[in-house]
Amino acid sequence: MTTSIELRGIRKEYGDFVAVDDLSLAIPAGTIYGLLGPNGAGKSTTIRMLMDIIAPDRGEVRLFGRPRQREDQDRIGYLPEERGLYQKMKVIDHLVFLAELHGLERSAAKPKIDSWLERVGLADRAKARVEELSKGMQQKVQLIGTVLHEPDILVLDEPFAGLDPINQGLFKDLLSEYRDLGRTILFSTHIMEQAEKLCDHICLISDGRTILEGELATIKRDLRGNTYRLLADGDLDRVARLEGVEGVVGQVDAADRPAVRLILGSDIAGASILKQLVEFLDVHEFASEEPDLETIFIKAVQDAN
Repeated sequence: MTTSIELRGIRKEYGDFVAVDDLSLAIPAGTIYGLLGPNGAGKSTTIRMLMDIIAPDRGEVRLFGRPRQREDQDRIGYLPEERGLYQKMKVIDHLVFLAELHGLERSAAKPKIDSWLERVGLADRAKARVEELSKGMQQKVQLIGTVLHEPDILVLDEPFAGLDPINQGLFKDLLSEYRDLGRTILFSTHIMEQAEKLCDHICLISDGRTILEGELATIKRDLRGNTYRLLADGDLDRVARLEGVEGVVGQVDAADRPAVRLILGSDIAGASILKQLVEFLDVHEFASEEPDLETIFIKAVQDAN
């Protein structure tokens, strides 16, 4: 497996607080990789160490199969969590400025900019000042600035924050197309639903530590059989207290009826749980299913603790 990004035991401390605790991951080239976890888990700190904005106290960052080198920065497009555009500049001038920072001549950048603005629905706002754009429009401008120099790696910190569903869909399409060109995308998010629709590989982190890392399809396959969907009438709150049930995630089915997803212990048979359920519930459905990413995260955190 050829890796575009590899972090080996990186650690970052701020006084007595450990923000990232010996975190390791390997990102295959040509994939979309999700760095996932709740707010405060250490995702942004990890990305800043990757981008050489802050230095790790320990560990190694490797890019393109070797220790990171200064010239590697020209092969990376970075969208930070803190959005930063010059509000008084016109959109077209700002994008030309960003292109020139990456070594593109204005004459080469202008056709690319025009094409991208057309693609994201901002062609008619090219001469508008940034401050005149909505937050979602400004995020589109910043994304264009991130990809103009056609980097081999995209690093995006919470790229979907604040976007409406339409623009979230646009961003997802653009990232999928970029991956199909053989490029590598690393993005962070705390919203599991977004990652599940996009990611080939994931790293779940909590309290600055890796708790699960690998190919998403393989992780789901390995956990299938421990996850069951339960549709029943009765005291569903009691389900979580059953011996052998490690987690319960609330759901609503297609008919808007309450349902739950159960995470069972690895050595617990579904039949034994069902036998207990029918004693106090009117069970309509109890079936093994592939876990979603939220369920995977809950189980991983429980196992880590």
